[in-house]
Amino acid sequence: MSGVAAAFLCSSSKPPATVYDQLQYMLPKLALRGQAGVSVAAFMHKEGIRYAKAVGLSCGSVRIEHVEQNLRFRPHVAIAQIHSRGSGTGDVWPICTTESASRNFAISLDGAVINSSELRRELLGDGYRLDGSTDAELLLNWIEVSCEREYWRKNLPVSYEKLFRDIDDRIDGAISVLLLDREGNLVAYRNRFGLRPLEFMQTDDGFLLFASENCAFVRLEGKGQQLLPGHIKFVDGKKGHCVDHPLRTGRHKAKLCAYETLYLGNPNTSIEGQTHRETRYKIGVALGGLVAKRLQGAPDSTPAIVSSMPHTGGPYADGLFASLAEHGVLARRQEVVATQFLQRTLIGAPSERESRIAQKYLVQQTSLAESTIVIVDEALIRGDTSQAVTKLLLAAGAKAVHWAIGSPPIVAPNYYGVGIDTLEELAFWRIWKRLPPEERKQSLRFHKMEPKILKIIESNIAAFINAATITYLPFPVLEAMLPSHDGFDLSPFTFEMPTPAGQKRADRNFRELIADLP
Repeated sequence: MSGVAAAFLCSSSKPPATVYDQLQYMLPKLALRGQAGVSVAAFMHKEGIRYAKAVGLSCGSVRIEHVEQNLRFRPHVAIAQIHSRGSGTGDVWPICTTESASRNFAISLDGAVINSSELRRELLGDGYRLDGSTDAELLLNWIEVSCEREYWRKNLPVSYEKLFRDIDDRIDGAISVLLLDREGNLVAYRNRFGLRPLEFMQTDDGFLLFASENCAFVRLEGKGQQLLPGHIKFVDGKKGHCVDHPLRTGRHKAKLCAYETLYLGNPNTSIEGQTHRETRYKIGVALGGLVAKRLQGAPDSTPAIVSSMPHTGGPYADGLFASLAEHGVLARRQEVVATQFLQRTLIGAPSERESRIAQKYLVQQTSLAESTIVIVDEALIRGDTSQAVTKLLLAAGAKAVHWAIGSPPIVAPNYYGVGIDTLEELAFWRIWKRLPPEERKQSLRFHKMEPKILKIIESNIAAFINAATITYLPFPVLEAMLPSHDGFDLSPFTFEMPTPAGQKRADRNFRELIADLP
């Protein structure tokens, strides 16, 4: 998970805003994509590429700290990277760390390269030294090697269309990239699978802007559009001309990862005119009808407390609360879970995640004596966070903790920069191993499993996290709630991977896991 942004000043006039001002406006709106810091690279003719960092992302007011104190350094283009903590192919750290590449390129990347180990071995086999271990550094080295071999040695200008066509053919994964070169040219690239979004805007005051989500452009005047999968936009560093290039014939339709709408994306980001907030609220309303039946089965004169998991569960909980009222269930909307820091607990080694979970969450009030609490969350992935929160609420006096989940059971890993790499870490598969053989077979239908089998999964996971009940969103309901029925990668719930390498890896993990099934 990460966020990328860029600003290019192409107006001949001198507007009061700078590229730094534009980044400082956009970056806070992308804060959900990572909370581990922001790296910035900027270019000015005769000065080259300079590097900086931005601070204050968690406070909602970003300030770029200039590494160079030269006040005459006024770049016409800058790119930024919001990065997250953790380990694995999806991590993205500073924009550029290799000494040679720092003179020629800066890069920011969102997503992950599945076949990174294969590409790394190829570069090492050709005698090239790799200084870093992230996908961004790998891609940076790959680009530099290709430019040296195909263009610089021959004194030829780089054809970025051909360069990224070769990359698009070689890379199996899901990435969006912003590349800044030593001539001040900016290249925006979204690979053909389209799981990671990349948005573009030409503002009325002379800027070209790029960002991971269109919420970054809210209240800016101009014309916006998404960068299509399998395309690049090339912005000439001297003239400011922007040209869109398809990398191959035919058009690839975007298949956004479902986590973009359910979890990663800013609530104000919109897809086909529907904001993530609206989608999440509608999901909450649909969940409310299901949760109402369970609460009505255990009558209580005290209103149930409807709360969300911060900082993404709010719209889900709002919709569920409204729905409970329509179904005649007494409830009140009150947040009972707070956080002590913003960093997500999704990514990282198990020991690191366990430590962060223990430190992150706390109860908003000291006593919840005899309360029935409904916690609304967008997903239940491993179960360790929900287990820890349930324990906190029960210790604070809650009589029962119910969980309402705004998605179906997550049955497949995600190799595309989200930080879920194996089947074994998912709560579904931990519970699956405990089921009788016949129920295990039936549950392998995943999103097509019978309702009675889903209820068995729900009751077992509820017991696993010490909750009274768990209510998942049925898969057909999720499909109906999304703004585009065929525009999303729903592999977390279907096991139907969006890339060949992802399907191959998932199938291998699956065969290993069910090897002892009768």
